[in-house]
Amino acid sequence: MHFADKLAEERRARLAAERLLELKQAELTAANRKLGRHALALTKQIGVTKAEVATVRDENEKVKLDLTQANEKMEQAERRLWHSIQVFQDGFAFFDSDGMLIGANAAYLNIFDGLEEVCPGISYQRILQLLTDEGLVNTGETSGDDWRAMMAERWISENPEPIVVRMWDDRYLKLIDQRGHGGDMVCLTHDITATVQHEEELHAARERAEAANRAKSAFLANMSHEIRTPMNGVVGMAELLNDTDLTNEQRLYANTIKNSGDALLVIINDVLDYSKIEADKLVLNPEPFNLEQSIHEVIMLLQGTARDKSLSMMVDYDMFLPINFVGDPGRIRQVLTNLLGNAVKFTNEGHVTLRVTGVTQPDTNHCALHFTIQDTGIGIPENKIQHIFGEFNQVDDERNREFEGTGLGLAISKKLIELMDGEIWVESVVGEGSCFGIRLQLPLTDDHGPTLPDLPDTLRRALIVDGQTLNREIVEKQLQTLGLVVDTAQTPQEALEKLSPETDLVVCDVDLPDDQGLQLVRDMRLGPQGDVPIMMLSASPAMIANPELQSMVQSVLTKPVPRQELCTHLNQIAAGEKPVTPLAPRVQAAAPIEKPQEITERKMRILAAEDNKTNQLVFRKMVKTLNIDLQFANNGLEAVEAYQSFAPDLIFMDISMPKMDGKEATGEIRKIEATTGQHVPIVALTAHAMAGDSEGILAAGLDDYLTKPLRKALIHERIASHFPAQAQPLEL
Repeated sequence: MHFADKLAEERRARLAAERLLELKQAELTAANRKLGRHALALTKQIGVTKAEVATVRDENEKVKLDLTQANEKMEQAERRLWHSIQVFQDGFAFFDSDGMLIGANAAYLNIFDGLEEVCPGISYQRILQLLTDEGLVNTGETSGDDWRAMMAERWISENPEPIVVRMWDDRYLKLIDQRGHGGDMVCLTHDITATVQHEEELHAARERAEAANRAKSAFLANMSHEIRTPMNGVVGMAELLNDTDLTNEQRLYANTIKNSGDALLVIINDVLDYSKIEADKLVLNPEPFNLEQSIHEVIMLLQGTARDKSLSMMVDYDMFLPINFVGDPGRIRQVLTNLLGNAVKFTNEGHVTLRVTGVTQPDTNHCALHFTIQDTGIGIPENKIQHIFGEFNQVDDERNREFEGTGLGLAISKKLIELMDGEIWVESVVGEGSCFGIRLQLPLTDDHGPTLPDLPDTLRRALIVDGQTLNREIVEKQLQTLGLVVDTAQTPQEALEKLSPETDLVVCDVDLPDDQGLQLVRDMRLGPQGDVPIMMLSASPAMIANPELQSMVQSVLTKPVPRQELCTHLNQIAAGEKPVTPLAPRVQAAAPIEKPQEITERKMRILAAEDNKTNQLVFRKMVKTLNIDLQFANNGLEAVEAYQSFAPDLIFMDISMPKMDGKEATGEIRKIEATTGQHVPIVALTAHAMAGDSEGILAAGLDDYLTKPLRKALIHERIASHFPAQAQPLEL
């Protein structure tokens, strides 16, 4: 091989080696770079890891710090809680589920009067043992063993009831125990000694108040008796005086005495009623009654006063409303008398109207009644409306100082209505009048009352003549409800113009101005329709009894007219009959005195036991027109003796008498009768009017009672109802 070739080959080999070297250097450089990058990444990772380790280390330190602070706060809270428990005035203790004491405050430990044994770790059973053995608890008549057994049984219950224990020093502790979820028990002992003492003081005060109230009630009852006894003489003598021949002036004096006595009795009744209400002694006596009849009895009672003031009293009783209910008729009449009486008292002109509506509830057999009493009187200022229902209150201004009264009527009425679960209210405008409203819900009786009759075809068109619009509307509504076609007239001239051959009935108010009512009847009888049936309405008893009027018309009725009476008269008129017209107000009359079938020489024997000489005189004068043999006894002892010697047919027995009262005397008479099989009627004469008197009187064996002051008509009624069959006639 040539040297040149070798040089070329060597050069080529050198170049290849250089290239290989360069390649290896490039690979080594790339590897170094990669290794550098890896080292850099590893360095970064190590740095991050170091940072994380540092962070974890910091967080651990922080958690340790937080735990330390939390422990400190918890310890502080525990110290504060325990300090708070320690300053409790009530005892506080913790027991575990096994009944072992965990801890208690000083107030709880002080209960045990320094016993060192009572400390954490003692059992509840041992605590009970110490309480009884050391005499720390007053168990009363209960033995220590029984008391501990009772307390242990209470302790193991799921939710122990609070219990009051009495300590040896007369302190009273209320134990309140609450069981936790794990069976632990938290106990609280609350000192209620002051509360118990206060309750004892209240109880003693209540007993004193009740004793004072009983004394007040007894005082009122005695005062009622003491006042009613002389009032019996005053009112009785005035009534007897009216039966004698008197001049007009003398009769005025006698009536004034009687009216003043009656007014005083109303005041006494108001005070007694309010006293009973105040003491919660007033009870209702529900019984079946006729509401419409009760209302008209009240109207008749007040009609005279209203007539003297030229006031019209009107009743609008819904024709579809039942009339028979169950309630206390006496108290309902009392409320209506108060409200209507006030309406008449405070009304000088116009009218007083009572409206009664209602809605029956067949599912409950009750009726929701709504009463309104409306007047055209002086009215009540708005700021005084609620004031008038207060006790002893009247609206105090110059307009009503002329009106007398206790100011109890509305307060009593409100209490009575509330006692019946009802509601009462008032609306008023000064100078225009007032309207009192009552809502009551009363049970219905089985007999709801008469249904509306079907009038015959001969009575289909009616003409109403009345100068008062309201009264005309009430009568018009009543007749329309009965199926009549109604025309109305306000004046006699208008009535004569509207009277036609189609008119089947004329209903006319007699009390038209200037006696126009009576003249209208004369004109009708002289006119072309002179045979038309006429029904006259009047509030004046004198006009009702007027012979001329009676001769010209078919019927004369007292206003306001009850539904049944109106329907009866309409049917009789339609049948061509002349109804019997009552000539006096519709009040309960005394029983008629019938002559016996057999007449003997013996008179009816009546014994009157009465210690007051004036009352004896009044009684004697009241029965002087009767053919009876009357004997008096001055006390209960004399009454028992007279019963045996006189053998009376009827005894009037005063309740309050010396030596022996009427109840005791009646008891002695009933004992005697038990051996003879006889029974003499005994009627009590009482001046008492407190709640329970009537029940006590009847329970003592008396058959009936009359309240003083006595009324002649009632005395005669009782005598007539007990008249023996074999006696001379009562009438002289």
